[in-house]
Amino acid sequence: IRVELESLSEDDFVRILRDTDNSLLKQYAALLATEGIVVEFGEDAIAELARVAAAANDQLENIGARRLHTVLERVLDELSFEATEIGAQTVKITAGYVRDRIGDLLADQDLSRHIL
Repeated sequence: IRVELESLSEDDFVRILRDTDNSLLKQYAALLATEGIVVEFGEDAIAELARVAAAANDQLENIGARRLHTVLERVLDELSFEATEIGAQTVKITAGYVRDRIGDLLADQDLSRHIL
């Protein structure tokens, strides 16, 4: 049996991030909460994460929803490693925060090949 699947859209990625029971956003928030950091993802941040994931899947290998893990890891990398130094506080993730952490990564095709 052969089945042809359609690529996930930005809207699909938004729904995966926001509406699933065990979404990656909830998992990362719970992980950082163990260090006393409360992470809040704004709607604009969720939309930007979805946009980046969809663009990466279009420009690179299309790995579907697994792309969200790579994008979130990149966005929250610094926060995760500095969690013990930051201490208990609330961090609001915005679209600007996402863009600052992702940068022009997808624009540089040589570097983007090394991203899952």
